[in-house]
Amino acid sequence: MPREEERREPFRRPGRGARSTEDERMLRPPYPEEAAFVRTDTWRVLRIMGEFVEGFEELAGLGPAVTFFGSARVDPADPMYAAAVETARLLGEAGFAIITGGGPGIMEAGNRGAREAGVPSVGLNIELPYEQGCNPFVDLPIEFRYFFVRKTMFVKYAQAFVIFPGGFGTMDELFEALTLIQTGKVRDFPVILFGSDYWRGMCGWLREVVLEDGKISRADMDLLALTDSPEEVRELVMASARERARVEEEARRETRRAAGEGR
Repeated sequence: MPREEERREPFRRPGRGARSTEDERMLRPPYPEEAAFVRTDTWRVLRIMGEFVEGFEELAGLGPAVTFFGSARVDPADPMYAAAVETARLLGEAGFAIITGGGPGIMEAGNRGAREAGVPSVGLNIELPYEQGCNPFVDLPIEFRYFFVRKTMFVKYAQAFVIFPGGFGTMDELFEALTLIQTGKVRDFPVILFGSDYWRGMCGWLREVVLEDGKISRADMDLLALTDSPEEVRELVMASARERARVEEEARRETRRAAGEGR
């Protein structure tokens, strides 16, 4: 008799019988006898470009948005599901569209909250060895074959990340966002961890091991906010949006002033 968590697990680890994906085919090194890879890999660049073009075109007019990450394995009866619905609804009522990976669990909850608030509910779905369709609360579905293209869309169109409890995929997105901010590749924006009990151990390890060993700075720890309150998430995101608007307005004024002095 399988355990409950095994019965409701939405994905199986790829193995015998799993269909190959575009990511797998691209990342697999060619065998020496496969001279044709010179042709197939170079033409694959056009398919990758096509995914970027589609993503940019579909999301260009989205407006302010927040990206939600979290486990696909969260049941609707889980308190975190309800918290994600409420958080997305509050952000939607504040004028933010919601972007998720389009799947079940926390992603579904985020899209559900967006639907309740009447704002764009975006699902960036990814091709997997076993099919994962978009959840029924997605209004704007976009399909991706390549993880790295999809990850670009998550970052490019978000004013904040809200990270609910999750596994490897959630951790991947969390630390990629932190790396981009730390290295100045993207402008600093809120990275909010929801669920203090879940994240406390990781944050403690970062402070007590990684920071103490000099691998990150104290300022790097300030890139993370930890909360259990949907209302606090909304306030953190709105405060960041106001600050961004202020900085952008100052930059525009400085540009106009410099242009006037140059006449």
